Amino acid sequence: DGVWHLCYQWNPYGSKWQNLSWGHSTSPDLIHWTRMDDAVIEPDGLGMIFSGSSAIDKENSAGFGKDAIVAMYTSAAASQIQSLAWSDDDGMTFNKYPGNPVLTLDSEARDPNMFWNPDTKEWTLVLAHALDHEMLIFTSPDMKEWTLQSRFGRGLGAQDGVWECPDLFELPVEGTDEKKWVLLCNLNPGGPFGGSATQYFIGDFDGKTFVSDTDASGNVPTKWLDFGKDHYATVSFSDAPDGRRTVIGWMSNWQYAPEVPTMQFRSANTLPREIGLFRGADGEIYASSTPSPELEALRDRLTLDVKSKKIGKKPVSFRLPSENDGVCEILADVNPGNAAKVNLELSNSKGEKVDMIYDVNARTLSFDRRESGIVDFSQDFPSVTVSPTFGDGKKISLRIFIDRSSIEVFGNNGRFVMTNLVFPNEPYSALSVKSENGTAKLSDLRIYSIK
Repeated sequence: DGVWHLCYQWNPYGSKWQNLSWGHSTSPDLIHWTRMDDAVIEPDGLGMIFSGSSAIDKENSAGFGKDAIVAMYTSAAASQIQSLAWSDDDGMTFNKYPGNPVLTLDSEARDPNMFWNPDTKEWTLVLAHALDHEMLIFTSPDMKEWTLQSRFGRGLGAQDGVWECPDLFELPVEGTDEKKWVLLCNLNPGGPFGGSATQYFIGDFDGKTFVSDTDASGNVPTKWLDFGKDHYATVSFSDAPDGRRTVIGWMSNWQYAPEVPTMQFRSANTLPREIGLFRGADGEIYASSTPSPELEALRDRLTLDVKSKKIGKKPVSFRLPSENDGVCEILADVNPGNAAKVNLELSNSKGEKVDMIYDVNARTLSFDRRESGIVDFSQDFPSVTVSPTFGDGKKISLRIFIDRSSIEVFGNNGRFVMTNLVFPNEPYSALSVKSENGTAKLSDLRIYSIK
């Protein structure tokens, strides 16, 4: 009914991981969020409340009422078991199912993600078999009695750490009549730059079994949804309007999440993103992540509008807006010309900086935060992340959101993304651009302050 509901792991008594409940916020537009006063699901005799998912039961299959919102979550104590709760007031309060748990296994399994499959007329559940590095797929007519149908993932993709927070959905492939299924698999550790990250698999799903596509060598490739250090636990909204697949991730990394220099909050969520599929130059299908369209409403004043600017080895500097602590959005098209590299640097008067380097021949964009501000709270925080640009080695388009303690970089219409935390002692005030071994051009550079 036009309201987005975001539930998240929340400790009501402190800012470290413990006493986990489901906190709850709502929004009419994915931008303005209202925190609901109380946790909607709290710990009980079965354990803490780990991650899960919710869905609208339009046919009253579970017997909780037509259009009830049903939540499935992991109850975590000595073991990890799956429980249900339902809401008959549009998700504002939940009642725990007295028959909990509805699903038990002998080993760690968590973060149930369920959806109604209209093709098979039953519920599908994807459950992370954490220590076995696999996803379990169950089906049910009523969300209470679950039948294991298949397993996916052993020996495939990134296998380090634990597998967590799955999601499974179907999307059209850009520019074609083809549709493919996407299986999100968050893991920790084992990310491309250490710690936690979101990998995904592209394939087919027949209602019982997910089969991943293979590359030209016949192998299942490892693919990453975000090439930054701080993008984890990504899952999508159920029943989003207009067939959208809108996701939000947790913006931190388990390597240092409890130690980030923040008061009193411990971490934030990413900006909302729309997932799409495109076919790369290598013939494989990849996932894109574009900022949700609602985010354009955040723009305030256009503080800079440059149509064309030659870039050489001497840096060209542009002022960033100072209002709202320098929170801003940057849009830039970079044409490297005959240059080998183009460097975009964010900096402040204290000499703190972030360097983003477009390597033309390697077709990569790197993000260096080693001198970004406060970096000494963890040996794992100072880092350089690198993303393929999924481009042709020519022009790249960048859309960069700078917040008080984070930078989210979307490139080539979301074909690559990097999310990284930064903790400058004062806001970044300048953007400077220079090139190496040739002349480049910066075109359509726009900077907006953010409300």
